[in-house]
Amino acid sequence: MTERLRVAVLAGGPSAEHEVSLQSAQAVLDALPRDLYEPFPIIVDRLGRWPLELRPETADVVFPVMHGPFGEDGVIQGHLETLGIPYVGCGVLASAVGMDKVAMRRAFIAEGIPVTEHVWFTGREWRVTMDPWDLVKSLDWPMYVKPANLGSSIGVSRVGSVEELRVAVELALTYDRVVVVEQGVRARELVCGVLGDHDRPETSVPGELMVPGDWLDYEAKYLSTAEIALIPVELPERVEEEVRELSVRAYQAIGGYGVARVDFLYERATGRLYVLEINTMPGFTSRSVYARTWQASGVPYPDLLRRLIDLALARSTS
Repeated sequence: MTERLRVAVLAGGPSAEHEVSLQSAQAVLDALPRDLYEPFPIIVDRLGRWPLELRPETADVVFPVMHGPFGEDGVIQGHLETLGIPYVGCGVLASAVGMDKVAMRRAFIAEGIPVTEHVWFTGREWRVTMDPWDLVKSLDWPMYVKPANLGSSIGVSRVGSVEELRVAVELALTYDRVVVVEQGVRARELVCGVLGDHDRPETSVPGELMVPGDWLDYEAKYLSTAEIALIPVELPERVEEEVRELSVRAYQAIGGYGVARVDFLYERATGRLYVLEINTMPGFTSRSVYARTWQASGVPYPDLLRRLIDLALARSTS
């Protein structure tokens, strides 16, 4: 009998997305085939304390199902690099760029990838400005205000006035020192999964997020029992091809490896596609849009996990 690989499923951490991470980790632990793997959880608490010291003797590969700062931004990836332990997902640079909405958009713009109009500013710039409108006057209402380094819709607000802008920016600044304000677009929200190495990634069938109101907030994503996605979604052939092409370009623009989910806005009036963001460690919960796009593409969840682990091991030996 072949010896099973020890897979450390790393979750938690001092991020606002701590609870989402725990849900993702449990789904991974439940689905990993026991004939191939010996999975065990490592839950980092909200203060950043580890329950055990991770060493090459402890695990053959790490599945870092951590979302947000300290887990998805290159910090954990750098730590695992120093330990010399193979790990699932993007490396240090791609994780950092994918997490930072300012750096991410700079990478996309440099590669000619379409993004919505946006501005960004630091907390200090916000405090010293005499008129908040001066910071966003290149945009029109409505706008979306977001912390530059966070996910799962935490700290995100839709605003339609200067007063709402003030409240939204103060909220975003409780999560990060940099705020991004994006132009609102009347659009359908599409998603596409990416799987593979940097040079030859594969793309899943696209899906569509079912937005109950103006946007898909944290409660709708993780607390509601309502359906949140239509997978697969019927699109004009040209649009589906463009979604897949832009997904690969976005993935390669940040130096992606292993796994990513690319989110799009499909503008209703013009038919234009905008890349909203790339998520280098999407949710792996039972409702995960990423896993469901691959299920619809003929890759069941356990097989998806196996392919991700194989990619992690391949990178470590290349």
